[in-house]
Formats: sequence, C-alpha cells, structure tokens
Amino acid sequence: MIDLRSDTLTRPTEAMLEFMRGATFGADSRDGDATVQRLEAMAAERTGKEAGAFMPSGTMANLVAMLAHAQRGGEVLLEDGSHTLNSELGGIGGVAGLFYRGVPGTRGAMDTGALREMLRPVTRYHMGTALVWMENTHNRAGGAVLPLAHMKEVHALANGHGVPVHLDGARIFNAAHALGTSAKDIAQYSNSVCFCVSKGLSAPVGSILCGSREFVERARAYRRMVGGNLRQAGPLAAAGIVALETMVDRLPEDHRVAKRLAEGFLRIDPALCDPKDVETNLVRVDVKKSGQRAAEWSAKLKAKGVAVAPADNWTLRFVTYRHISTADADAAVSAFASLWKNA
Repeated sequence: MIDLRSDTLTRPTEAMLEFMRGATFGADSRDGDATVQRLEAMAAERTGKEAGAFMPSGTMANLVAMLAHAQRGGEVLLEDGSHTLNSELGGIGGVAGLFYRGVPGTRGAMDTGALREMLRPVTRYHMGTALVWMENTHNRAGGAVLPLAHMKEVHALANGHGVPVHLDGARIFNAAHALGTSAKDIAQYSNSVCFCVSKGLSAPVGSILCGSREFVERARAYRRMVGGNLRQAGPLAAAGIVALETMVDRLPEDHRVAKRLAEGFLRIDPALCDPKDVETNLVRVDVKKSGQRAAEWSAKLKAKGVAVAPADNWTLRFVTYRHISTADADAAVSAFASLWKNA
C-alpha cells in the first residue's frame, strides 16, 4: 500500500531508536527530565523563544496555547479554513471557553483589512479580541506558505491592539524551506508557536509549544489540566532531539515528490490540480469534474493499493514524506489515471 494520507505515518529512524534506548527516565511532570529539557531548549532556540513545553500532540499544544493566552469568553480571530476550527473538534469553545470569528482569507492568509475591522476591545457589550491566530504551513490551503510580509502585518495589527498572536506551526520547518529562511524568522511574528516533531521530522510522538518563560509556565499548568503531563517522557523526547538534528534538512525532498505528484495529475486533467499551488508536501486534487465524491475516490484508490484521505466532499489530499519515493508518486498517479479514464 502506498499510503499518502498523512506525514504522521513517518516511522522513527534507527538513530532515533538507538538514542531512545539511552534516554533518561526522569519524572517530567515532577522534577523534570534531562532529555525532555534538552528537547524543549532546542525547540525554543530554533523558534527564537525563551522556553518550550513538550506536549503529546499538536492539537493539545494549540488548545493549551488558547488557555494560556486568553480569558474565557474572549474572541479568537483566525482564518476561516484554520485547522483548529475544522479538525480539532471544537476545543476552542468546548474546552477553552472562547468565542471565535473566522476571517476570510486567500490560501490561508487572512484578509488584513477584514482583520483590522474585526479587532475590538473589551466593552460592556462583548469580551473583545483575546487572541489572533495564524497557521503556517496552512493545511486546508494545501500546504500553502504564509509570506513573511503578511505575518509581519498581522503581528503588528494584533500587538498594536494589545492582542497576542499564536502560530500553529505544525509544519514550520517545511514553511522555512519553502521560504528560504529559518523557523526563527517565521516565529518572530508570533508571541507563541508550536510545531510537531511527529510529522515530516519522523519522530513517533510529540509537539513543542514555545513562548516567553512566563507564558510557558502558565502553559505547563494548563497542560496538567487537560491531561497532558507526561511521566517518563525521556525516550519520546529523545526521538524529537534526533528529529531536529537530522531530519529538517531533508524536507525539500518531500516537496519535490509532492510537485511530481501534482505535475502527474496536471497531465491527466488540468482541472485536477495546479502544480503552482504546491509549495510544500501537500497536494490537493479536485475530483468534482468526475461527479464522484472524494470518499468514493478514496475507496477506489485503496482497492488499487493507494491510500489517500478526502479533504472535503470533492477534494483529495495527498501528503508526501520520507517513505514516499518518486516511484511511489508515479505509481499513485498511474492508479488514479486508470480510474479517471473510466470515470
């Protein structure tokens, strides 16, 4: 099976497994663990922040960021297609107790004019804007990368109103390669940032939430509240350390394979995909022209040995990662082509 559903399917490298075997087994939730602390310090340094806190998942890191930044009843402003609105099961309201307003955007980038109009202070009539949210790369926009100039403008608008900015940077290192810059340069336009080591970086588990020391201390308390305290977390953190040391520089290979996929779909039918929209390791394929929904296409492709997830009713999402070769990409395109011809 060629599994293109997600880059969370990456498996740890032999170097990770070896380093995990030699990790410390301190009580991370009590006195701290040396391996976890090393990973947190590395993450903070890579993002230009003062401190970091290791979390089991990106969803939890995002939720904890909301809790640590905002008072219940406040508003979060974020782009309409944001992952936390569409894929994190309503934690923003159900757990954090926050309202949200979606800001219209293009390829994941909020309309800054609309954002300017929507920012508002606390009054007797409403609780006001508590947090502004960005996502880079942007999942539902097909791995699109937010330009630094856009991020700078959003950050300036929010901070000018005394509102903090959180960056969901699950794939921030993919964004950095696409922009030809560093994760630190991207994260400078946020007050807090989280990223995953469990996607393209190949560690089995974990995300790190980074920000000021004061913010991270609050975040640790909320991590405990939502059940995210880890006990002997050293081996998990060890894989994250090796991920940051050895796996960041190979991410452009995943981007090249994704581009090859997109070019293959373009040859089948230009209505399917525009390779110019593929900036990182995600490829969205529009199957509406066939009259068959994405879930039908997913089932038919699985029968041909290609696993791919529906992104919405009419769109499939293909994700490349370390275990997907150019030959795999070509085989996936070939399987799709045979089905498209019959459709």
